[in-house]
Amino acid sequence: MSRHEVTAVDGRSVGVGAQVRFEDRTWQVTALVDGRVYLAAGDGATGCVLAARLVAADGFEVVGRAAPQVPAAAVWADVPLPARERAMAWLRHIREVETGLPGGPGSGGVPRPEYDPQVFTLAEREHAKAKELAGRGWTKVSRPTVQRMRLAYQRQGLLGLVDKRSLRASSPTGRTDERVVAAVLEALRVRRGRSKTTTVQVIELAEQIVAQTHGKGRVTLPARSSLYRLVKALADPAEPPGSPARTATGPDGAGGTAPALRPAERVHVATARLGIEAVGEDGRAVAVSVTCALDGATGCVLAAVLHPQQAAPVELSVLLAEMAVPRTARPGWREMLRAAHEALPLPQRLMPLDARIEAAVARPAALPQTLVFDPAAAAVTPWFLAVCESLGVSLEAAPVRRRGLHRVAGETVQTLGGLFTRHCADLAGARGVVHPSDSAGRQAEAFFSLPHLRDVLDEWITARWHTRPQQALRHPLLPKAALGPQEMWRVLLGVAGSVPVPLSGQDFAELLPVQRQAVTESGIRLGGRRYDHECLDEHRGRARPTTDDGRWEVHHHPYDMRQIYIRLPDGLLHEIPWTEHAHALRPFDDAVRRRTGQILAARSDPPGHPPPAGGGPEREAGAPVPEPGEQGLVADPQPSGGTPWVPDGTGQAGTLWDAWAEAEQW
Repeated sequence: MSRHEVTAVDGRSVGVGAQVRFEDRTWQVTALVDGRVYLAAGDGATGCVLAARLVAADGFEVVGRAAPQVPAAAVWADVPLPARERAMAWLRHIREVETGLPGGPGSGGVPRPEYDPQVFTLAEREHAKAKELAGRGWTKVSRPTVQRMRLAYQRQGLLGLVDKRSLRASSPTGRTDERVVAAVLEALRVRRGRSKTTTVQVIELAEQIVAQTHGKGRVTLPARSSLYRLVKALADPAEPPGSPARTATGPDGAGGTAPALRPAERVHVATARLGIEAVGEDGRAVAVSVTCALDGATGCVLAAVLHPQQAAPVELSVLLAEMAVPRTARPGWREMLRAAHEALPLPQRLMPLDARIEAAVARPAALPQTLVFDPAAAAVTPWFLAVCESLGVSLEAAPVRRRGLHRVAGETVQTLGGLFTRHCADLAGARGVVHPSDSAGRQAEAFFSLPHLRDVLDEWITARWHTRPQQALRHPLLPKAALGPQEMWRVLLGVAGSVPVPLSGQDFAELLPVQRQAVTESGIRLGGRRYDHECLDEHRGRARPTTDDGRWEVHHHPYDMRQIYIRLPDGLLHEIPWTEHAHALRPFDDAVRRRTGQILAARSDPPGHPPPAGGGPEREAGAPVPEPGEQGLVADPQPSGGTPWVPDGTGQAGTLWDAWAEAEQW
């Protein structure tokens, strides 16, 4: 067993020599070999545990290291934009005082002489930072001020750096319109670096931007004196209007992006279309895509989200919650997995339920160091930027013209989509569901619903993709020996000498998108569904006293409707299940769902023009097609009183649906 140097204290990994809390005992990490962690206790006891199982265990923590905190989305959204930007600026200064680097440990570069921790004490570095900020024009900044901000950041994270005066409730008429604020920021960006730019030119350009974006006279602009103060507040103190732009030069700006060498060092977000269709929420067939977070070093799929192709871009906060929180740590995950496992019989499953839970425990989950994404396919919100700053996650937009390694990750996700499409076709054929194809080679009727398809994708990634040898995962000196993603993950964990530490189960709900909803006598209504739990009993029909509109803060997964999370007065997020979640994945409900889709498709056809019985291209994807061995289902009579259309094309009414024949499939 080889020893490795202790990883820098950055809150995202634990290396050899670190003290951890596991199974109510304190251990020291002595070695990392092949994805396993060797531990030693103070009384001489030793142990060996799988790295993924260690960091996902209940009660696991790194001794003497503060866990990264996710700022609350609702609180951060209420902070005015100038206060957010000032807090972001303070964050880099605090990190430089504590570690010597503005980007924190592992960000690269060397500390400036006056902030070198090996030379100067913490008090001396605080005094140097106060002197520097005063020279830059920051008012009322002294060494006690820097110390107070540093201690506030240690206690409360990024929210501790926000000016508390900005959190006080104020009159809505006293706040500047966000559209005006956005226009001023855009004007500052356009005019930045022009030495002859004045504040008046910035204001005039902002007025033009408001008129062009929202229409002339549609947005009420504040007085010129207010705009002067707004420009002064939004401008960077180091780059006021008229100052030349600062440029980053040096050896770090040359060359391309280095490949990832450690697990979770660089994670790429890419999207690929699938060659199958699913039944949407309106009963019609929809084309689907998969968006994956692919680890650049090992090829492991840390997160995969299935969604309709016409949907809005996937929010990166959802992917971060999927990849950074182990499945076994998520609230209610085991119960939902057992319910989903009953949707398909065991012969069509890739693994039994117990084996799937065991494989999910060993499935990699980590907080990425750098997240590479395509701005056109992923949505980034201001709150997500604050989350990444607090957790130490770097965001990198893939270049438009030269994507490099991100293009390779996109091709890998396309390969994943093609293999999964083939698996779904084989699964439908094994269940005896074969429909004639149209001229484009697609199936005439979508067989899987979106909840079914998401469950099948999660199982297929765990059982097939992570164990499938890939040609890209080969050592240059061993060109004929290809490893699987999970095998490469274990190999690189031992080589890197550190294990990425994921987030806790409570952070999963914190990272999900937020909506304001009312709590009624029947529960919470969201997306046409009703969610209810006994913890809502004392809040039914009542308004939340801390909000202006009386609505409650609700977190929800846009692509998983089985449960939502509400923040109650105790400050914690409580999971609220969907009242009809059992109907989402039950076997017999799948047959009812398919027949309901046939009725909806037949209803949309004009009277007197029944759909053709063949599989021609003129037939819609959701048109009713009889299955082999299935009796004809008579549709509703036509309004004109004519002969109802029979799906088998015989012109005669079919018999009733045989429930016993349907039950024999299960």
